[in-house]
Amino acid sequence: MIDEMNREELAFVIHVGDITGGRGPCTDAWYEARKRQFERSRHPFVIVPGDNEWVDCHRSGRDPLERLAKFRELFESGDQSLGERKLALERQGGRYAEYREHVRWIAGSVLFVGLNVQGSNNNLGRIPAMDAEHRARMAAVLAWMQDSLRLARERDLAGMLIFAQADPEFGRGARRGRLDGFAEFRDALRDVALKFGKPVLFVNGDSHLYKLDKPLADPATGEPIPNFTRVVVFGSPQTRWIRAGIDPSTPQLFEVSPVPQLRP
Repeated sequence: MIDEMNREELAFVIHVGDITGGRGPCTDAWYEARKRQFERSRHPFVIVPGDNEWVDCHRSGRDPLERLAKFRELFESGDQSLGERKLALERQGGRYAEYREHVRWIAGSVLFVGLNVQGSNNNLGRIPAMDAEHRARMAAVLAWMQDSLRLARERDLAGMLIFAQADPEFGRGARRGRLDGFAEFRDALRDVALKFGKPVLFVNGDSHLYKLDKPLADPATGEPIPNFTRVVVFGSPQTRWIRAGIDPSTPQLFEVSPVPQLRP
């Protein structure tokens, strides 16, 4: 698939995480091999972590926080993308500087915003230490989203694209006996869409099946928020990517087109 994308003229490539399986491997060797693959991209290559490469690594006896630190070291060091051609990235700083995976850049009058929001209930409800991790990380996520909204409004940008690994379970009610690890995030996405008032495209993985929908309701009307669209990317065993473009002449701004699955 990297070879296929290398034959295309692309501005950059975004990967929303899950570079290993739900039970690993979570080894340095596995991560380093994936980095070598991603560096083969002739286009700038931006990645955010998925739950399989840190949250779920306890299943194979690894420390999730140590694995997240390793992911940051390999994939989020410096202020440029991976790939042969580099893209300058702004990373979250200040009191949240450890969250280097929170990135953003501007292209085509659109602000692209990457976040560390995870499947597996966003690392909430397993053990107290991970609950504390969830709270600290979500404080950084929410701060980055609000600051990105400020930037997009100040620059009078045409749109925002927000991407993360987790499917935040739009439209689902609270499950009995289970904390909701995505409630704050869904509320924040709704807040950004309503305050920005221009096209917002949210891209997530985790569910493995392609979907294009409008899953957020306006609390004032109960109707879908018209300027908010969500795209779920493909996942294993479907080896496919999605081509996205920006067309300022159209009301929806974003054009999304799944690329056919590769054949052996």
